[in-house]
Amino acid sequence: MNPTEEIDSLIEKHPDWRGAKLAQMRAIIRGVDPAIVEEWKWMGAPVWELDGILVVGNIFKTKVKLGFMYGALIDDPDGLFNGELGGNQRRSVEFAEGDEVDEEAFATLVRAAIAYNRSKPRKTPARKTPARQTPAKQ
Repeated sequence: MNPTEEIDSLIEKHPDWRGAKLAQMRAIIRGVDPAIVEEWKWMGAPVWELDGILVVGNIFKTKVKLGFMYGALIDDPDGLFNGELGGNQRRSVEFAEGDEVDEEAFATLVRAAIAYNRSKPRKTPARKTPARQTPAKQ
């Protein structure tokens, strides 16, 4: 299966509120920019990327978690981040059953993550230097 089909399957495997919440968040993420790519990584996590990883989704027994790879480095004007607050890089938005989401505020976080990814200096491939040649012994 391709990544989009894997994510579809994950949502279908959770016909309760968790699948519905992941589907809702997926629609918001994909609606921000048509260039966002869906991936399936780390043995079963939906990932959305654009110029790098933006958001990683996870379904747990009592919550749905949307982790922003560089959440600690982007503005959260509406205070949506409520998980992984102690780290210096990641932040997450976690939903329990019945939690509502401010869709525009969440889309603002996705746009900020895209802007952050685009502002990072591009990694240049390591220069491959040829092995030093030593003269053959005679």
